[in-house]
Amino acid sequence: MRQKTANTLLLCILLSSQVLAKSSDRNQAMDINADHSDALLTDNGESSISGNVVISQGSLQINADKAVITRVKGDTSKVTLSGNPARMQQMSDNGELMKATAKQIVYYISTEQINLLGSAVINQPRGSMRGEVIRYDIKSGRLTGGSVGSRIQMRLEPKTQVKK
Repeated sequence: MRQKTANTLLLCILLSSQVLAKSSDRNQAMDINADHSDALLTDNGESSISGNVVISQGSLQINADKAVITRVKGDTSKVTLSGNPARMQQMSDNGELMKATAKQIVYYISTEQINLLGSAVINQPRGSMRGEVIRYDIKSGRLTGGSVGSRIQMRLEPKTQVKK
């Protein structure tokens, strides 16, 4: 039991530090390309872009079939990406690449929560996590996974030795 707890703790520490986005990305311009858009120029409502959606901002790269942006009182409150699968990747501040895929990726801006739903996979140099549902709390770095009737699969790669 202690080994299982230690492995789980190690995975949480490992993935929380690695999944953090490159801090300078938010200060970069965001480029969006798609085949079609249906946008509302109001403070409340949903706008969508669809067909070969490509979004980039600094090291963040997103590919999806559709993106729906929800605005409340002029602020973006939620972004929902869907695809077969939707894909995102981003460098961390320490230069390691995180890749995530799922049928749906939902980012709740105000609570800084990301939900990966449907065949979710997170891959990083030091490990991976798979499941039907994976939730990531950006503020705390906590990853939770699993849902009724489904299991989480994790792989931890061995720590590589730095050669001198």
